[in-house]
Amino acid sequence: MSVPSQRYVRNQLLGILDGNDYDAVRAVVEPIVLSRWDVLIPANQPITHAYFLECGIASEVATTPEGRRIEVCITGPEGLVGVPLLLDVDRTPHETFVQIEGEALRVECDAFRSLIETRDSLRRVFAHYAYVAHLQTADTALSNGSHTLEERLARWLLMCHDRIEGDEFPVTHEFLSTMLGVRRPGVTTAIHNLEGGGAIKARRSHIQVLDREKLNAAAGDSYGVPEREYRRLINATR
Repeated sequence: MSVPSQRYVRNQLLGILDGNDYDAVRAVVEPIVLSRWDVLIPANQPITHAYFLECGIASEVATTPEGRRIEVCITGPEGLVGVPLLLDVDRTPHETFVQIEGEALRVECDAFRSLIETRDSLRRVFAHYAYVAHLQTADTALSNGSHTLEERLARWLLMCHDRIEGDEFPVTHEFLSTMLGVRRPGVTTAIHNLEGGGAIKARRSHIQVLDREKLNAAAGDSYGVPEREYRRLINATR
């Protein structure tokens, strides 16, 4: 694997950088393959790298002292894993792991800090992404407290659909119950309802989005705020 030129890079943040900023990033990143369940940022340990996903999805999860886990943010080729480093924070109580396998460009933490300290235009793009990631976490909390499980599931599926190529991705009922912080029977019922409405098709360990408009309708107002801010602040830079 080699580091692509900016013309062919798939990570959207890197794709909108000033050419000189991209060249500076390209000089210090290394391409890696991401396998499912790989831990990119372990909880309560020094963050060693930032990751620009080229494909695949990473999940950030919070864990209670009793071991209950819930997803608080997901990242794909639209962003970066390692936002705490932007804020001069060296570790986090949250874990980030690979949910859907893929590829990434990885940069060592000291080199990443040097980039954002010496290149204001690059730091500005990354700071806008950090703001959008914060909004996603805030909207997840709002959705968990204000929306039905079916709406929350539809939102989660839309967010994954935004970040993958194609319409189908691997996911189990057990995994969804953990990520959404609910019991598995509730997830099964919500999946059946969305499937019955023609929005998705579920088969063993996979879900296929059949009709995004129906899925969007099922999500209601639980989906869309961070996505609109991303388009306003980041996509508009293109």
